Amino acid sequence: MIKRDFYLNQLAKAMWNGKVKLITGIRGCGKSVLLFDLFYEYLLEQGVAEDNVIKISLDQVWHRKYRNPVKLCDYVDDRIQLNRREKFYLFIDEIQLASKLMDVVQGGYDLLKALMVNDNLDIYVTCSNRNWQSTDIVTDYSDRTLQIEVFPLSFDEYYALYGGAEKQLLESYLRYGGMPALLTLKDDKAKQTYLSDLCRELYKRDVAERSGLKLKREEHFGQILDFLAMQTGYLTSAGSMGDALTGTSKDVINPDSVSEYMQHACDSFLISTAKLYDVASDQYYSHPNKYYYTDLGLCSARLNFRQYDFAQSVENVIYNELLKRGYSVDVGVVVDDKSARKTHREIDFVVSDAAKKLYIQSALSLQTEEANNPILSALALTNDGFKKVVIRTDITSNFHDEKGIFHCNLIDFLLNRVELF
Repeated sequence: MIKRDFYLNQLAKAMWNGKVKLITGIRGCGKSVLLFDLFYEYLLEQGVAEDNVIKISLDQVWHRKYRNPVKLCDYVDDRIQLNRREKFYLFIDEIQLASKLMDVVQGGYDLLKALMVNDNLDIYVTCSNRNWQSTDIVTDYSDRTLQIEVFPLSFDEYYALYGGAEKQLLESYLRYGGMPALLTLKDDKAKQTYLSDLCRELYKRDVAERSGLKLKREEHFGQILDFLAMQTGYLTSAGSMGDALTGTSKDVINPDSVSEYMQHACDSFLISTAKLYDVASDQYYSHPNKYYYTDLGLCSARLNFRQYDFAQSVENVIYNELLKRGYSVDVGVVVDDKSARKTHREIDFVVSDAAKKLYIQSALSLQTEEANNPILSALALTNDGFKKVVIRTDITSNFHDEKGIFHCNLIDFLLNRVELF
């Protein structure tokens, strides 16, 4: 069993903090194993009795009756009322399914509200859909909920399991991603089949069943996912995407439909959005944005494993790693008004950690002596003292250049060998 200590430690620290522990993430990333196996074993090691851990898996046939929130609450009450002096732990897998008989948001909200009246009950739930978390859960109820987002295996976890040649492992990771189930598969064909099947399952269970998309719209949804897979790392908008897809389709795909499909993809944790941020004005643009796949293997699957852009994959893996570490990540834009024509230059990532901030550029190779190198000149245009980093694949040792910019090897960054802040 894969040890996910990064997340396990978060759960251990959050025990009996008065909040529902909401474990979120894309289907297949290991949420259920983290809670029902790793954390469960941890509790037993701490002396918790097996009977004091209540496990409910709402996606399993034998627990489907508990998708009715009333029946679920009654069952839990019957278990914990037997001994009010003892502490109990409640695990609910795929909590979003409990709202099937009620409003998609209000159903889950009422369920948790009813369960939290029990002061001898510590509650942990998993969820595979952001839509369930919206409105009341993250606004009126945010002070009673702690979200822990679980990602597929990071390269650090991946390397800890395999060891060996770092560059070779990185190439495999960039192509097939970090879904834990891949570790049991030995050949490329089996990995490709698994990832392709997972793509279809994600659509069926976390998009279609949640949103009611029809067959024709499924085709459009797939076209958008393919487009995003090909355009990883490029700024794009619903309008430009709709125009591009309409030009290759017999149907007109309008921007509103594109926005709806993209929101479904975000809600299922399949993709994440990096907003465009103006560094000088400290303002966000409404569009365009960048979109990154949560797992690189699913991105490859959308393209049938035929297309592989190393530069795009590197930028994607850097973005995912930054999110996994808990940072806020945007795409930066700065204005170069010294040239004959005012131009906008892009900074791949503006990374924030509370009041701290830094800028990151992704580069496969870089000639640092180039005076007008766009990657370096964009960093210079920020005109501030925040740390500036270029993450590269063409250097073996890390260094600061004469302008104070930190040049970092990609593998060293992914394996936590350098400190960003």
